[in-house]
This record gives sequence, C-alpha cells and structure tokens, in this order.
Amino acid sequence: MRYWLMKSEPSDVSIDDLAAFPNQTVAWYGVRNYQARNFMRDQMHPGDKVLFYHSSCSEPGIAGIARVSSLAYPDATQFDPASKYFDPKASAANPRWFNVDVQLERKTRLLSLAELRQHDELSGMRILQRGNRLSITPVDPQEYAFIETLLDRTSVQA
Repeated sequence: MRYWLMKSEPSDVSIDDLAAFPNQTVAWYGVRNYQARNFMRDQMHPGDKVLFYHSSCSEPGIAGIARVSSLAYPDATQFDPASKYFDPKASAANPRWFNVDVQLERKTRLLSLAELRQHDELSGMRILQRGNRLSITPVDPQEYAFIETLLDRTSVQA
C-alpha cells in the first residue's frame, strides 16, 4: 500500500462535496502535470490511502482521509471541447491524461498547512518544500502514520 496527498480546490471539489457524491467517490479529473499524472497512471492502486487536501483557499490543509478506489483510466475531460481541461492533442486511441477514483473514508478536522509545519516529523513532506506545486505527491508511511495520530486527536463525521 502507498500513501498520497492529493490537492483539491474546495471551490471545485471539497471534502463535503465528496461526502455528498454517490458512493462518496469522485474521479480525480483535470490533472495536467505529467509527474502527477504518472503517479496516478503508474503507481496508484486501489486501497492506497489519500490525504485529501484543500488548496488555493483561505485555510489550506488536510480535510479528510480517502482511498484510491480504481486503477487509472483516461480522463474524459481531455476529450471534451467545452471543458477547461480539453486537450486537442489527446485522442481515445492515444489518451494523454488519466485519473483514478477516490473514495471518502472520513472527514477530519482541518489539519492546516501551518500546523503541519510545526512538526519536525513532517519536515520532509513535499507539501512543505519550497516551490512545490504538485497536486499529487507521495507521502512516506511514517509521515502518514504521524498525521493519522494528529487527526485522530479530533475527528468529525462526514
């Protein structure tokens, strides 16, 4: 099993949106960075754990725990000319972009970016590195376990 941090803008898909979706599942669409795409396409597997992270908002941070619930498959938005994620170089025969399905396990208290920075145990996390802009990053198993202990101090139900 692997561990991931996946960023979503709450104005697009928030943890509350995920909780309201059928089967509490969303296709992780719209990723247009090759490294993040490769993580989904080549390394993610059903059952992998996900730290669901709210980004580009007033208080960024981890908002819940989810899991990967599918293998990667072509992102349908790349084929839709009306989508902001449309890619004219992509075709059904040669898709360029992929997504996985992500399913909610539980909503948590917001573990803010500022709080993450307070713990030396997390200093190696990519999300805390200067200049990191990737929407999907691997998380070390020890970092994930430490974050779980922080989140378990106060959880909320979805």
